[in-house]
Amino acid sequence: MKAAILVESLTGNTWRAAELIGHNLQQEGWDITGLSGVRRPDLASVQQADIVLVGTWTHGLFFVGQAPWAAGDIANLPVMRGKKAACFLTYALDAGKSLDRLSTSVGQTGAEVVGGLQIKRNRLEQHSEAFADRLLGALEGSR
Repeated sequence: MKAAILVESLTGNTWRAAELIGHNLQQEGWDITGLSGVRRPDLASVQQADIVLVGTWTHGLFFVGQAPWAAGDIANLPVMRGKKAACFLTYALDAGKSLDRLSTSVGQTGAEVVGGLQIKRNRLEQHSEAFADRLLGALEGSR
């Protein structure tokens, strides 16, 4: 499988999670076609990929108003019809329904969203590994 990773990161946690996810998938024999920002996506890597992984961070107040950052930019990514996609979202205290909102935004590109995971910022390694494992399982189950 080939994956492109698109990320929006404020403090570096989401970018680090993306790197960890990419590394975990490479350990399973995947090719990472590119790691780029949501606002400046590497379009060639998206075209080459079988699946696009989209990650951002949660913004909002501590326990209310949480939302994925750059959801509008994500919904306006180039058309990804025929591509599978999966989402990940980093957060500090509570992500609320941010992952659902992120999945909706990614789905607006025409991609088939096959899953996602919230990644707590103080558990980047553990949750990034869980994301990769769940993604592998979801794709295996869809064959």
